[in-house]
Parts: sequence; C-alpha cells; structure tokens
Amino acid sequence: MKFMFTTLGCRCNQFETAAMETALLRRGHEIVTEDPDVVVLNGCAVTAESARKSRQAARRLLGLWPKAKLAVCGCWPQAAPEEAAKTGAVLIGGSGDRLSFVDALEALGEGHKEERSSLSLLDLPARRRELEPLPPARLEGRTRAYLKVEDGCANYCAYCVIPYLRGPVRSMPLEDVFAQVKKLGEGEEVRELTLTGIELASYQYGLASLAETVSAAAPQLRLRLSSLEPRVVTEELCRRLSALPKLCPHFHLSLQSGCDETLRRMGRKYDTARFRKSVELLRAHFPGCGVTTDLITGFPGETEEEFRETLAFLEECRFSHVHVFPYSERQGTRAAAMKGSVPKALRHERARAAIALAGEHEAAFLQAQVGTWAEVLFESKGGHTPNYCETELLPGREGQVLRVRITGVRDGRLTVSGPGEENG
Repeated sequence: MKFMFTTLGCRCNQFETAAMETALLRRGHEIVTEDPDVVVLNGCAVTAESARKSRQAARRLLGLWPKAKLAVCGCWPQAAPEEAAKTGAVLIGGSGDRLSFVDALEALGEGHKEERSSLSLLDLPARRRELEPLPPARLEGRTRAYLKVEDGCANYCAYCVIPYLRGPVRSMPLEDVFAQVKKLGEGEEVRELTLTGIELASYQYGLASLAETVSAAAPQLRLRLSSLEPRVVTEELCRRLSALPKLCPHFHLSLQSGCDETLRRMGRKYDTARFRKSVELLRAHFPGCGVTTDLITGFPGETEEEFRETLAFLEECRFSHVHVFPYSERQGTRAAAMKGSVPKALRHERARAAIALAGEHEAAFLQAQVGTWAEVLFESKGGHTPNYCETELLPGREGQVLRVRITGVRDGRLTVSGPGEENG
C-alpha cells in the first residue's frame, strides 16, 4: 500500500513518524507525497492550539485525499479520542506502541471510508513501564539521525498535559544505546546524531554516561543533546561532556519565565538563580556555545512587573535563540483553573515584545561568529555549525562536514567562504 505521513509537534513525534515509515518500507510498502491509500496524522496536544491544529490537519487531509483512509496517532488522539473519531479517522492510535500501530496500518483493508467505523488502539499511559525499542531514524535526509532514548515525564508542570499522555519516565539501557549507535555508525552516510526524549533530563542512567556511551560506540559522529532541564546542568556534567570531542556545544534549556513568582505558579522546579548558574556553567565549559530556550508569555496571573522581570532576565542571559509562545489554556491542567487570566491580545503583545528583544540577541550572536572558523555539516538547504547557527548552502557539498570561515550574516544565516580542509 501507499502511505503518507503528516507530523505535528516535537522532535519525538518526528522521530516516531520516521520509525513507522521505516517499518512500513521494510515490509514492502511505499511512502508517498500524493495519491495515498492511507494518510497518517501524528498529532500534538501540548497546548489547546496544538490540539486545534491537529484537528484541522486531520480534516484537511481527508479533504485533500477523499479516497484515502485516515489514521491518527500521537498525543492528540490520546488526549481526545472522541474528537479524533469525529474527523473520519478509521484507525486511532495513541502516544505509545508504534509498532502495533504499524501492524494495524497494514491491516487496513480496501473499501470506502463511509462504510467503516473507527478502530481504537488506545492504552493507559500510566501503565507503561518500558521504553519501546525503536531504531534510530533519519529525519533530515541522510546525514542526520535521531535516537529516542527516553519517554514520559514526571514533572507535572501546571500548564502541561504531557505527563498524562506519555506516562511515567522510561529509558533505554546504556547497553542498548551502545548497540543501536554502533550499528548506526557503521554506515557511511550519517554524520550527526541527536539524542532525544520527552524529557531527556530525566534519562534514568545519567546524561553524562549516556553521552559517553554514544561517543564510545561511534566516535566519528557529531553528537547533539535535545532539550535539558536546568537542574541537571552541574559542574560534573559539564566537565564530562566537555571531554567529548564530537559533542556539539549547543544547549536548549527550558526557561518558560524569567520571573521567580511566575515560575512558582507554573510549578517549575528551579528559580532564576539556578537557571542563571546553569547558563554560566555551560558558557564556562563551552566558550562560544549556543544556549537557546523556550518562553511562555501571559501565563495566568502574570503582571506587567513580572513580565518586565522576564524581559530583564532575557537581557541578562542573551540567548542565541528563543522560542516564544503566548500562553494557551489546556483543559485538564492546573493552570486552566487558575485565576488572573491574561487577555489573549495582551499575551500576544507580550510575545511580540519578547520576540523583538530575543531577535536582537540572536542577531548579535550571529554577528559574533563572523571571522571565526567552524566545521559545518552541509545538507540540501544549508548547514549548521556545532553551536547550531544556520549557514547558507554550499552547492555540491551536501552530506559533508567541512571546515569553513564565517564571512558574514545574511537574512538570519551565516555566509561562509570556500571550505578549508574536509573533516569526517
């Protein structure tokens, strides 16, 4: 059969989609971009807006491909199975057991969608105890791969529904990580591996040990870590990570607010002093590293003074990039019942102000790269430096890691000179 996938949401969703595509290809099926027999939506529900977009995407896909059967999976149908069924989906999976979902995709028979009722494969996330063993997936063409080594979250932040949809923390044992990465590294195409998870900082066998295991299994691969919780950034972690020559110095630390009182209402388990210490440790051990973050504006109860504190903290930290989101209510979370709702227009106004300030810092960070040398992994649309600055494309150099000189900044991307010596 011919399958088409659409994915919304985080890197984990993207990884899991790639794993399902790989499984179907190995079974002799075809992944297409038009005229599918089955269209699969891997949806997101991290916010109410994400759920709305997932719902719209499901209906849009059926409108585009009326003869296809619609299957949905991910956090969105896990959170709202009845809503997912109303879109016309004939198969509803959740946020776990991707291989069983692939089995069900294969079993979809011929026929007209109006003659079939939906089949649900949903489980109870709270009962999940083991991480599903999915192989590494290539998400960015042939040169970059991702490996999910953790799933679940136990933080229960006031605004977040994900712990209820993904279940408890489960981690891939180090020996399994070693075997997966060693096999991946035996090929000649992959140049970079990103370790990911729903809450990578909760990896149960230690982040430093995880990175060291990956480096031992495939020392030639560049290594990236996905989002980290500030409390795990310690002197020991930085010391051990800085000893790994292929670890890329880019770190994403989730901030959400630069105001201690807002962080308390959010249920975050750190304050700005601890976050500041994490940034200082990273920059001391990795000079010139990229430090990026997330920010929510207009959280319930956020006053003008609290928002000014957040802007002042952004000015202090000067991140290389900030993802800014206006607060979006999510039913089932503590925040949805909190008093002091901020008008939506004001949430967006504050988001624009934060984006403008963060944009100034990002532009300064890019300008600081000019005149330096960097080993850039080039792909079909451009490249990335180790500290995750995007560069322009060098035609004919796709799939290569090249040492180049940064010559300028144009439209938010670094311009580069011709390559120096080739690496890897």
